[in-house]
Amino acid sequence: MGLKFKELVVKKETSIRDLNNKIVVIDTFNYLYQFITTIRGRDGSPLTDSKGNATSHLIGLFNRTTKLMEHNVKLAFVFDGPPPKIKQRTRELRAKAKKQAALRLKEAEKLGDTQAMYKFASRTAILTPHMVTEAKQLISYLGLPVIQAPSEGEAQCAYMVKKGDAYASISQDYDSLIFSCPTLIRNLSIEGRRKRAGRFAYQIIKPEMLTLSENLNNLGLDIDQLIVLAILVGTDYNPGGIKGIGPKTAFKLIKEFPNNFDALFQKAEWQTHSPDLDWKEIFYTIKNMPTTDDYSLEWNPIDEEKLFKLLVEEHDFSAERVKTKLEKLQKQKENQQQKGLSSFF
Repeated sequence: MGLKFKELVVKKETSIRDLNNKIVVIDTFNYLYQFITTIRGRDGSPLTDSKGNATSHLIGLFNRTTKLMEHNVKLAFVFDGPPPKIKQRTRELRAKAKKQAALRLKEAEKLGDTQAMYKFASRTAILTPHMVTEAKQLISYLGLPVIQAPSEGEAQCAYMVKKGDAYASISQDYDSLIFSCPTLIRNLSIEGRRKRAGRFAYQIIKPEMLTLSENLNNLGLDIDQLIVLAILVGTDYNPGGIKGIGPKTAFKLIKEFPNNFDALFQKAEWQTHSPDLDWKEIFYTIKNMPTTDDYSLEWNPIDEEKLFKLLVEEHDFSAERVKTKLEKLQKQKENQQQKGLSSFF
């Protein structure tokens, strides 16, 4: 869903070259949802193999990941665990929205409106447990670390960056900031363009970096105040926030009540808008999100045999294309080794 922080944050343009030989952790569910919502046919139909199995998640994951590996970016993938109980309402709202999109999709199909079909089909996308399993397999076969978060993947990514085990977290959502992620990178795409959600069209994008300290200093807020600002405009735990309160109004409220959040939420009429939900429950859910030290950052050789079996034999990928990708990675590895050796002479 993502926080509505766009008009508040300070960011700077970065590039893939800036990530050379740096460890970055990827909010994988966010990554995969980008693929299953945008990698589709012109009419919005999901891409499948000859057996009718979905392949969009594997196509996007394989292509983008191998391209980043070619640029010597050290990738580690974090997967979500069970969501907090407070997120159940959000899940119900999302399920309802998908049902509505499915109905609109049927209407568009009857009319033969391909543009509307693409728009509503992308909104029905579901990341199944089987797709998650296959994504983990693909990442492992590429020799990259797979990390299982105890709950929200973004929080685990943030924790690893705070520890110094990674340089930055990769995600499209600004939510990473409220989990105290020191450095967030958005729009990490080699092509320099991205499909527009719900449309068969592209937009030019450039990778951007956000640092938590710079943004807190710029806004004159501490992390608790940033979390409160997020709750006012809406988080994954209270979608939509308080009706009529956008980022700028929320910011003014925090400046008016910098240390008295009870008074702030009283003035914002929280109880009227969310009578069954205590803002403190959301606040402490975010503050105390579980994370783990049970992970290993090890990069192993690519298992070509298992990779070919998964992609080519099971999902009809072009053997020649997969082979070409792996040859590029091998060449990149050899070039890096040569550079390493040259430093001794």
